[in-house]
Amino acid sequence: MAQAVTIQTEEFLECIYRLQQRDGVAKTSELTKMLKVVPGTVTNTVERLEKKGLVVHEAYKGVKLTEEGRNIALKVLRRHRLSERLLADMLHMKWDQVHEAACHLEHGVTDEVAKNIEEALGWPQTCPHGNPIPTKAGGIVEEERNFLGTLRAGDEGIVAGIADEKRETLERAERLGLRPGVHVKVLEKAPDETTMKVKVGGVDRTLSLKIASHVMVRGQGSA
Repeated sequence: MAQAVTIQTEEFLECIYRLQQRDGVAKTSELTKMLKVVPGTVTNTVERLEKKGLVVHEAYKGVKLTEEGRNIALKVLRRHRLSERLLADMLHMKWDQVHEAACHLEHGVTDEVAKNIEEALGWPQTCPHGNPIPTKAGGIVEEERNFLGTLRAGDEGIVAGIADEKRETLERAERLGLRPGVHVKVLEKAPDETTMKVKVGGVDRTLSLKIASHVMVRGQGSA
């Protein structure tokens, strides 16, 4: 029998999944920052989740999801990203507003409601920020992507998504024209690697490496 999962547990597992996808492991310091809680809360929660068999914690390395923990995280992520699509496509909310709103909706959306949202929207494959929506069966298509900040001068590709969905990051990406589907080409990187010049949809832009580190690109290669 599947164990009951609290809203706090769902949020922790979803956060661990996102960090694990980005960094390979979820460090407790990053969990503290992303969840906006004190270190002691993270430590206690990780210990509790480990006892339930949902995560594995290695000292000085970080936290990883077990198969059961990953399955729960993907269910939450599915409800979250479908909620984002509903808010963006049907209610016409801006893409920099839907993430925070979906954080509240995701815990009240049942699997049946998620299925109906998915059908009503025509089975979207990604959220408004370009990130893949897990299937009802728990699968997820993680295509080959590179972060824009890791590319070299001459490399180019198509913006696939924005990994960091915080409002300020999305607002900045919007101003720079960095939307999923837009062609980008790296023109040059500053010697101190704090900024880079990029052609975004035909327009030359200067980006900070901070924002570039959140932009995912597919089809990267030298011109």
